[in-house]
Amino acid sequence: MKIIKAKETMSAKERTRKTFAHEKTDRVTIGYESNGGINRRLMEALGVKTDDELRLALGVDYRGIGAPYTGPALYPEIPDRRRDELEGCVMRWVEHDSGGYWDFCDFPLKDAEDEAFAAFPVPNPDDFDYDAALDAAKALGRDWGIHIGGAGTPDVINSNGRIMGMEDVLCHLATEHEPALAFMRRRAAFQLKMMERLLEKCGEWIDFVWFGEDLGTQIAPMISRDLYLKTLKPIHKQFFDLANAYKKPSIVHTCGSSSWVYDDFIEMGVSGVDTLQPEAANMSPEYLKGRFGSKLCYRGCISTAGPLAYGTAAETRETVRRTLEIMMPGGGYHFAPTHAIQDNSPVENVVAMYQAAHDFGVYR
Repeated sequence: MKIIKAKETMSAKERTRKTFAHEKTDRVTIGYESNGGINRRLMEALGVKTDDELRLALGVDYRGIGAPYTGPALYPEIPDRRRDELEGCVMRWVEHDSGGYWDFCDFPLKDAEDEAFAAFPVPNPDDFDYDAALDAAKALGRDWGIHIGGAGTPDVINSNGRIMGMEDVLCHLATEHEPALAFMRRRAAFQLKMMERLLEKCGEWIDFVWFGEDLGTQIAPMISRDLYLKTLKPIHKQFFDLANAYKKPSIVHTCGSSSWVYDDFIEMGVSGVDTLQPEAANMSPEYLKGRFGSKLCYRGCISTAGPLAYGTAAETRETVRRTLEIMMPGGGYHFAPTHAIQDNSPVENVVAMYQAAHDFGVYR
């Protein structure tokens, strides 16, 4: 298998920057996320050996950088479990028919006493190697788009759900349980300071900043707008203000039916939104473009739960064509899956997805 890429007249960095500016590019900007199983099979199918070679083959335009943690171990290891060194969340390996994944479990702050929230470790932003982040940015050079952050920054609901369980997070938010809220704010403050240090060190190389907050189920908002305005928006605003202070575009990962909050994002100066699951309520390409137009950039819309996983290569190709037809006019569209491509997606469908992006994603 081989992907025949569109003719390119711009560097990936130039393409990325122009996309955020809603300026005309040679082709759509392309992103890629996947689970480990399908990533390995895709590498084998395309005859590449490394992740960098795979991204080159697909035409992916940007890479993320971060500062490695150099501080002391914060959490004890647990037998037969994996533990995140920065969050302290716990995972177990779960096998399934098409591979396996690390599933969150044993939530260390579930049903916690108030004192446990204050005692739970949070990393010190000083305990990171920001020089290594700068070296990584320089290694990518000025050809690639470069971002910092990701879907887990600050991701108040989901990331804290990995530590205390989703039910506890939502109950603590709804009841305004101060010890839990103080812990959430403490974690966000660490992330904010670390991001500020990255921008101070690597700012000239960074093209955009990535944030995240899952705010929707498949059919409705996860929380009320009043709760969002009172509790989450003040946290989000600090991150968006930081990106704007450094004059960096920002994009926010938003799973599920999340468009109800996009007016607030726009008001806070967010540049774009990510994931965009078209099967969720008020998240179709038609709805987003009709409702918000060019007020936002859009990244995603190619469902990992549609033809890509359950259809044929031809159906996947047609889905891509229709999506591009809607999302490309006016610029500002980043082609990408709605989330990490899952292990149950046939390799030929993934290849068809990216081939279609090169075939139909050229600006005339």
